[in-house]
Amino acid sequence: MIISICVGSSCHLKGARRVVEQLQPLIAQTDANIELGGCFCLNNCTEGVCVKLDGELFSLQPEDVQQFFETEILRRLSPT
Repeated sequence: MIISICVGSSCHLKGARRVVEQLQPLIAQTDANIELGGCFCLNNCTEGVCVKLDGELFSLQPEDVQQFFETEILRRLSPT
């Protein structure tokens, strides 16, 4: 699984660093192969911090990280 967080100007101002800092320990608690990286502009600057998860774009606020982790990341890790 690949998670890319935009660290461009707009997303930086909207809390990209806090999103990364909150995701790191959540990811570390799993034994899954999750790659967390930064990138520049994903062309979705209007809502919040732009996050790309396996090619799908999301806009997050730092306060949304826990719910995003549970509903999107853990769901994708669960066997079907």
